[in-house]
Amino acid sequence: MTGTRPDWIAVDWGTSNVRAWAMDGDRPLAEASSDKGMGKLAPEDFEPALLDLTRGWTDGPAKVIACGMVGARQGWVEAPYAMTPCPARPEGLTRAPTTTPGLDVRIIPGVAQSDPADVMRGEETQIAGFLARNPGWDGVICLPGTHTKWVHVSAAEIVSFQTFMTGEVFATLTTQTVLRHTVGTEGWDDAAFDVGLDQGMFRPERMAARLFSLRAEHLLHGLGPGAARARASGLLLGMELAGARPYWLGREVAVIGAGKVAGLYARALAAQGTPCRVEDGAGITLAGLSAVYDRMKETT
Repeated sequence: MTGTRPDWIAVDWGTSNVRAWAMDGDRPLAEASSDKGMGKLAPEDFEPALLDLTRGWTDGPAKVIACGMVGARQGWVEAPYAMTPCPARPEGLTRAPTTTPGLDVRIIPGVAQSDPADVMRGEETQIAGFLARNPGWDGVICLPGTHTKWVHVSAAEIVSFQTFMTGEVFATLTTQTVLRHTVGTEGWDDAAFDVGLDQGMFRPERMAARLFSLRAEHLLHGLGPGAARARASGLLLGMELAGARPYWLGREVAVIGAGKVAGLYARALAAQGTPCRVEDGAGITLAGLSAVYDRMKETT
């Protein structure tokens, strides 16, 4: 890629990692990533980190569109939130301060909801990418992750959304509580997941007791670590589905994610009689960044 100048550069800048694509229109020419996420950088560190990541792509003027935590209050520069209901296409880009001649970095704003209070950064770009590929789509988009989002989209607007800390709770329970001695890091049992899903869905008030039972069953009955992990995951996801029922019940649902986690959400929804479509998260993010670039070209 050295010596070739892309039309623009797409960047997905998260808390832990950053990913960039050299773009020729809507077509990626090259890709790079690093562990220099927002959580490791001070505001003055973002420009050097970007130049290092895209070395060979930025020998001249460079236009960059970035989404994610790069626009958080602790990021490069804060990109103010758009308030719901709002268009499901990012608008009002914020220009990042740069010292490199010709470097033009625009940051996509996140979306906020006043009541109940909630925020997202990065997911709005995935929503824009999904709608660019599926114009006129109406329903609910689920974005699994550390903090899973359930987003109601109608008439090309983000109407409302809700965030569940299920992923972070699972990680904390399985690494920092007594369950770390019971739940393995490998192995899986679909039947155990289904049992946990049913218990969490229909008796969420029993969650704390059900979780400790995993420890007791391991000690008394030899519950294996893979089965314990699967049931704990099912318990937490079932509780989330119970809380998110107003979003997915009777609605068309799309899950944007990758790998096993997206598959578990699809399996859990299917068990409730709600089939869904699953879309790859990275591809959808790039589609969203490209949609923003295309609109920016139309207005400049």
